[in-house]
Amino acid sequence: MNLIRRETAYFQTPGKQNTEALLRFVKAYAKANGIKDIVVASTTGKTGVKASRLFKGLNLVVVTHFVGFKELGISEFNEENRKQILKSGARIHTATHALSSAERAVRGKFGTIMPLEIIANTLRLFGEGTKVCVEIALMAADAGLIPVDRDVVTIAGSGRG
Repeated sequence: MNLIRRETAYFQTPGKQNTEALLRFVKAYAKANGIKDIVVASTTGKTGVKASRLFKGLNLVVVTHFVGFKELGISEFNEENRKQILKSGARIHTATHALSSAERAVRGKFGTIMPLEIIANTLRLFGEGTKVCVEIALMAADAGLIPVDRDVVTIAGSGRG
């Protein structure tokens, strides 16, 4: 029998109070499974800074919202956080979101849904974080920042921590 057992942890409530515990859990999992590549979503960079401190020595990619996500031409990513993350040796990736792209604009203009948004909405059935984990992995792989031939861990949350 080829059975693999994995430990699962659940938090009673979502939120930033869980970020550090989750990052430690992921670090232990990655170490136990020989995973060297971690991708984390970070809107302002706060989670990215915490991850960059904890995952020092691993290939950490922090994926941000695209510029203009909330307000045209504005990045939500804090510049001081950017400096700290880069200083730690981690990398930051800002790009069009892989599961919305131009299709979101087409929906807004013409009121029709297209394949990428169908995929995104299907993944959201499992949770927004699940959708974001798949999306940031695609984005980091497309940019050549993570390998496509070995396991990686992706981390995303509830929107703030």
